[in-house]
Amino acid sequence: MNAPVIDLSERIARADVVGAERSLVRATPYVWRDPETIPEREWLYGRTLLRGSLSLLVAPGASGKTALTVGMALALVSGRDLLGQRIWKGPSRVWLWNLEDSADEMDRLIQAGCKYWGLTVDDLEGRLFRDSALSGAGLILADKVSGVRIPERDAFTAELAAKRIDVTILDPLVSAHRLPENDNGKIDELAKSLAVVAEQTHSSILVVHHTAKLRGTEAGAESARGASALVNAARSVVAINRMSSDEASRFGVDGETRRRFIRVYDDEDNRSPPADASDWLMLESVLLNNGASGGEGDSLPVLVPWSPPDAFDGVTVGDLRRVQGVIASGTWAKNSGSATWAGHAVAQAMRLDADDVAAKARIKSLLGQWIANGALRVETMKSKETNYRVTPVVVVGEATCRPRREARTPCGDLKLGRNTSILHFVAYQSITNGALAAAESDMRLLTQAAIEKRTLQQCIDFRMLSA
Repeated sequence: MNAPVIDLSERIARADVVGAERSLVRATPYVWRDPETIPEREWLYGRTLLRGSLSLLVAPGASGKTALTVGMALALVSGRDLLGQRIWKGPSRVWLWNLEDSADEMDRLIQAGCKYWGLTVDDLEGRLFRDSALSGAGLILADKVSGVRIPERDAFTAELAAKRIDVTILDPLVSAHRLPENDNGKIDELAKSLAVVAEQTHSSILVVHHTAKLRGTEAGAESARGASALVNAARSVVAINRMSSDEASRFGVDGETRRRFIRVYDDEDNRSPPADASDWLMLESVLLNNGASGGEGDSLPVLVPWSPPDAFDGVTVGDLRRVQGVIASGTWAKNSGSATWAGHAVAQAMRLDADDVAAKARIKSLLGQWIANGALRVETMKSKETNYRVTPVVVVGEATCRPRREARTPCGDLKLGRNTSILHFVAYQSITNGALAAAESDMRLLTQAAIEKRTLQQCIDFRMLSA
């Protein structure tokens, strides 16, 4: 028997009645808004901490995460970009809540940072709040039975509002709940609850989280311990990694000294473009002079910005000419383990010590760049010098000399990048009163600079010719 046909309008009416009885779930129509009237995102710390959002800091043990969070807190409360990240709105109010270190230990780290950066009581007072679970200020936001604890969550929210906190740092999150770390449902509920608190208080919440066992891999969003729901709920995931042995070799950092360096990068940022590179920080030791009878006392780590060395600092076209001259005078192997390695030619021409770790790393970088841009070239050779084996050798590519003008061309779109031959162009300033104001650029400009249309009206196309 066929079911009776019900008019569409009647079906809608019935659905409205049933829906009203069951819940008040409604779809909200979108109302067009002038994009210029939509409030701009309110960043607080670089492109990491944003008002109304939850962020995550992922780090392996003993990687400097507490020193980093203390440094971030001091930068925020002082309004100074101590760690190289922009502080957007001036001094902020920060609640630093550590759940695994004592209050005394936190105070040591805070005062060490203040001593290093020259911060005074006026830079902190009234804006920095510090609590420690080991000193009695515990925080349990969720447990297996209740899930998210509503009274604790509401009390937490109320305190953020009462103290007008801009940024809260919970370190580590695992000590703020009693949930199974691998339970995606329960961890998602906790993470979303924290995100709601951040939204309701118009503040930013950063939670610190440990990695799983890395087994030789890098720390990142995917290596966060436990349920993936925590990573998915965070607006950004900042990861910390210590300098690897390969990185130490490349930067010329000797031996175990590399453990003083950490690399910080945003591994999951869905509110801003990806960063071009990681931020490097170095651990400095600061004495508190709190020892008995005025002794040195405790030494505490303070993180400070650090930049990997640039192999081309101070290198000129003249240096390249000298290297090419030495290369042209002999047979030089590409293999750095060879007694006739081309790096020895670079060392000879530039008066560097090829046996020094830092100098050798620099030489390798110089060779790599010059080979990439054509100043030097790799060929295979089979001769008496190579015991008649086919061997990669380094030879002179395009020779350099003083430029000879060939033609004048507008070059507003010209780009000089690392992949551009340094022998093709030399940049000149704008033409002024018909006279050329020209200056030969150094190697770093030739390999890194980009000439943009707005910076030059005209320039001259030069070709570097052989001597």
